[in-house]
Amino acid sequence: MKSCPFCAYPNREGVLFCEECGHPFTGSTQHLSTRVITSEQVQAQGRITWGTARFSGNSSIVVQVRDYSEPVILGSKEELMVGRADTQSNFAPDLDLDQYGGADQGVSRRHAVIRRGEDTLTLTDLGSTNGTYLNGQRLLPNQSRVLRDGDEVRAGRLVFHIFFK
Repeated sequence: MKSCPFCAYPNREGVLFCEECGHPFTGSTQHLSTRVITSEQVQAQGRITWGTARFSGNSSIVVQVRDYSEPVILGSKEELMVGRADTQSNFAPDLDLDQYGGADQGVSRRHAVIRRGEDTLTLTDLGSTNGTYLNGQRLLPNQSRVLRDGDEVRAGRLVFHIFFK
């Protein structure tokens, strides 16, 4: 068995991608570091549950920004830009994090993108200055990761959760 370094799913020997989350087992891992796990985290590990990765065509994306009560419901486009508006170039992302203090929290103008697949959503960092994190794991630029219902995303220091509705 080969355990996924991203989601800890036990995979069959010889697979190139995690059968659960799609994380690649090949390629450069020089940017990944080993995380120290405390005994409390080990005990909590058994209680962690993953939301579904299945995202149907008639579903909506609900974004809940930490410390804000009103959720944001995103439209049904194939590609949704996450970032901050830029008045000089007349650019407005689909999820504008500027209204949540994005500039102060290190959110880039074109920070990340959420793409719809056949029945999944993926999140891709667009080479942002301060990085994009999915459930605490920093994404490599331009490498897509599957989103699950309830996932925590951090753009710079701004944290929000993705829910499927």
